[in-house]
Amino acid sequence: MPYRVSHVKRLGAARLTAGLDDHRRLDLNAHYRYHDRLRGQTVDALVSMAEEVDLRGRGGAGFPFARKLRAVASRARDSQTVVLVNAAEGEPASLKDKTLLTRAPHLVLEGALLAASALNSREVVIAVGAGELAEASVTAAVAERGLTGLVRVAGIQERFISGEGGALVRAVNGEGGLPPGRKVRSSDSGVDGLPTLLSNTETFAQLAVLAELGPEEYGAVGTVQEPGTILLTVGGSVGAPAVVEVPPGVRLADVLDLCGAEIGDGLLLGGYHGTWMSADSAYGAILSRRGAKEAGGELGAGIVVVLGEDTCPLGETARVATYLAAQSAGQCGPCRLGLPDLARACRQLQDGDPDGPDLVRRAASAVKGRGACFHPDGSARFALSALDAFASDVEEHRFHGGCGRETKGVLPLPIEEALDARLVVDWTRCQGHGLCAHLVPELVKLDHHGFPVFMDSGVPSWLVGDAQKAVEMCPALALRIGTK
Repeated sequence: MPYRVSHVKRLGAARLTAGLDDHRRLDLNAHYRYHDRLRGQTVDALVSMAEEVDLRGRGGAGFPFARKLRAVASRARDSQTVVLVNAAEGEPASLKDKTLLTRAPHLVLEGALLAASALNSREVVIAVGAGELAEASVTAAVAERGLTGLVRVAGIQERFISGEGGALVRAVNGEGGLPPGRKVRSSDSGVDGLPTLLSNTETFAQLAVLAELGPEEYGAVGTVQEPGTILLTVGGSVGAPAVVEVPPGVRLADVLDLCGAEIGDGLLLGGYHGTWMSADSAYGAILSRRGAKEAGGELGAGIVVVLGEDTCPLGETARVATYLAAQSAGQCGPCRLGLPDLARACRQLQDGDPDGPDLVRRAASAVKGRGACFHPDGSARFALSALDAFASDVEEHRFHGGCGRETKGVLPLPIEEALDARLVVDWTRCQGHGLCAHLVPELVKLDHHGFPVFMDSGVPSWLVGDAQKAVEMCPALALRIGTK
């Protein structure tokens, strides 16, 4: 995925972003002008500090970091351990982790090395998108410190689900970077089968800041329940897209003003597994995990994507739902069949089908709680939230066939070669045999006349073989794999 060096802004004092106003990238000498050299800590000391400020993972799930640390420490008596930094930012709307590794790599390394020292770990592994600017930056930072033998930078292929814990471990271990289909705690078996402390890039940077400041000073900003600062990626219809550092408890409206946002129908909070919020809800929201929930949203990985007035929100929703369907692991029914159905339902909603809302709800209910990983649940939450956030637009589409606006593509999506390949039909040949719908039901449905209706997306890599079989077995020779 192409990456640009993000602008950095903040409300309040700079912590994670200290020095980035004056430096494009902090090398080791510049890093120590803004941050102290950290002393080693025992596991008990790190656990105590993390518990005192309730340090949570910043990858989206918000799992207590102290519990992860304690779980790995309990296994360290009998086994070697590994620290794994999850820098696989496959979420297209997020830039905060890449920004940290690109511009402040030593802060992330400090946190990871602090944990590794406490656990007496065999190595630190930083898993990052292969070929990214972030990979080059952190590799250079490791060389600066002379830690090539202790710290390994693992370049992996980024997909939307590549940041899922099990998928990341499998990718680092040289297996396919897909969720394993069953719950395996990395603290029990992670890199090379060893107990592994796995957490997000920002989490390790936060650990370094916590160790530098101590719990009392760390908690001097933010709220009592959520002390410290958080990083947000703010994009979409904004005058100044940026990664923004803020203390929890500030108004989302203040962040939107800082970035010159022009809200039309609403915004997306938490990323593509997050929730749409209406403009009114967004302007009344407080930025914290608790505040987001009270406003009907999810803070997730700190992603804010603003929709302006000139794009169709249902079209934007359908675009991303189609992308999410193509990004599935293809390992269970809810992913293989349910997510394509959900994407079709979102397209029908956009096209003004009177039953569109019910189709989306039924498709979402068919995948919720049934998947082998988090992907179906997050995708369903994203699609369902559009029905509430854009209720008036839904009615406009139902009664008038649309809202009169084009879909501008405000929500960022990666450019992937795999999505260029798609099933193409020659309608002068198609006789409605319907065999294609039986061979690749993920991509083809039959209408009430028995003719195929094709998924408006590319052919995922895990379906290429089945799609080719459908082409070869079409009785009318009406199918081919081509480009749109």
